Amino acid sequence: QAQLVESGGGLVQAGDSLRLSCAASGRTFSGYAVGWFRQAPGKEREFVAAISRSTSSIYYADSVKGRFSISSDNAKSTVYLQMNTLKPADTGVYYCAASRSRYASELVASYNYWGQGTQVTVSS
Repeated sequence: QAQLVESGGGLVQAGDSLRLSCAASGRTFSGYAVGWFRQAPGKEREFVAAISRSTSSIYYADSVKGRFSISSDNAKSTVYLQMNTLKPADTGVYYCAASRSRYASELVASYNYWGQGTQVTVSS
């Protein structure tokens, strides 16, 4: 069964960095688009970044441009989210998701597989 597993979350201070990992198992996700989303308490899940592993197209939410970087290691079936200069507003549960489409999307509904999430807490 296809599975995505996130790791790398934690409690950090404002200005710190974290790197999240999303490892795929159970099937190959080569050619799939992979996205990162986050959800803060009481808020809807929101798009953070996405990468098309076949076209190498990359997209970021405006709120993280210049601070976050998404990358893919196809040999390891792993997608990373490097988060720098973290802010308290970045706090939430971070989810990775895979889409059967070759093209990355900002839409939650475009993704077919989801991980269980990893908590990121940024203190001021």
